[in-house]
Amino acid sequence: MTAQARGRWSGAIVLGVALAMLAACGAPTAESARENEAPAVAKPAVHPWTLPVGAGSAQPDLAVSPDGGLLLSWVEPVGEGRHRLRLGRTSPLGEGNAWDAPLTIAEGDDWFLNWADTPHVYALQDGSLWAHWLRSTGPGRMDYGIDLVRSGDGGATWTAPRLVHPAGTRGDHGFVTFWPQARDRLGIAWLDSRQKAAVGGHEGHDDGHGHGGGAAMMLRAAVHDPQAAQQGEWPLDASTCDCCTTSSAMTERGAVVVYRGRTQDEIRDTRIVRFDGMAWTAPRDVHADGWRIAGCPVNGPVVVAEGGTVWAAWYTEASGEPEVRAARSDDAGDTFQPPVTLAKGTQVLGRLSLALGGERLLAAWLEQAEDDSQRLVLGRYDLHWSEPERIEVATVAARGRASGMPRLAWAGDAAWLAWTDVADGKPLVRGATVR
Repeated sequence: MTAQARGRWSGAIVLGVALAMLAACGAPTAESARENEAPAVAKPAVHPWTLPVGAGSAQPDLAVSPDGGLLLSWVEPVGEGRHRLRLGRTSPLGEGNAWDAPLTIAEGDDWFLNWADTPHVYALQDGSLWAHWLRSTGPGRMDYGIDLVRSGDGGATWTAPRLVHPAGTRGDHGFVTFWPQARDRLGIAWLDSRQKAAVGGHEGHDDGHGHGGGAAMMLRAAVHDPQAAQQGEWPLDASTCDCCTTSSAMTERGAVVVYRGRTQDEIRDTRIVRFDGMAWTAPRDVHADGWRIAGCPVNGPVVVAEGGTVWAAWYTEASGEPEVRAARSDDAGDTFQPPVTLAKGTQVLGRLSLALGGERLLAAWLEQAEDDSQRLVLGRYDLHWSEPERIEVATVAARGRASGMPRLAWAGDAAWLAWTDVADGKPLVRGATVR
């Protein structure tokens, strides 16, 4: 073989080896392909959450304290016609979630109890705890008001109850929402029937059809100082639905409150107002669904916020069947994007709760199962209400209104839920966590 031939042969060998190496890099083995796959996303797991409650417990409320712990309140019977409001508190969830010994906030035999209009508990940055319940205030069955109390020592003692509306006011007052107006000041909004009562019409809302007398229920708000004294009180909307829950959140431009409005034509859509610390905006629709219903559906909207972004969700039957809708605002509630549907169909009961956590939105609601039981459902979404994920949290044995209003909170990288069920013929608050 000549020198020239040997050179060509050697070059061919080098080129062949190089091509083989490139081919090996371009065609990975099954093992290397598996190594390059994106890690599987773990499916959310539902775990039972043991609560410090007993038989007869009902009407739960759930809130996150500034230190990252959870506050759970509930009502329980303590004798014939007598009830007490109890409070359970966990340590910050990064340090474990053990319950402190439950405390009694208040006790009475003149309370007004309602499956939808339930007591609330709240914690402010200064360490104070706040709570409310409903108390009978007049001769009529539907004459009742909102008692508000504050504790500055972790719940060991509480201030004397103060009505948030003028004493002696006839009619019903309830469906409260709280927000932190300042480090040591509480904001509160509620539905108020004083103008209905003034013309003799306040037949009530426990049947879901409280409307009459030519006047409507209204939305009012107030701020309370560190002594629990009222600093200011405002009328926000002169015509609201009679018995739908309200909800509030803090934006960079102030507190927003969402509620169900009411027009003269009985259109009952979700509205929003905002408080900048000095004045309230005029009511505006989150979305003009156009749901006409001559009675209260007892199914109010919910809201969360971060910075200038507001997310709202609500129940409607404007399309002709039950539906849960949601929308996002990027200007602190001035305008909202077109709504999206989270759930739709005859099985949807609503009774919404909403939380923001882990860069996701979480919405909980109830559905009716085929066997007449109920399902507690948790939906998880990205911050634009897309990428839906449905999680069935629990089957609820309670029927109809006995399941009350489920509660949802986000803390310690998990969703926490509490709701009213039935066990051995008695109400019982149950809980679950979803991670």
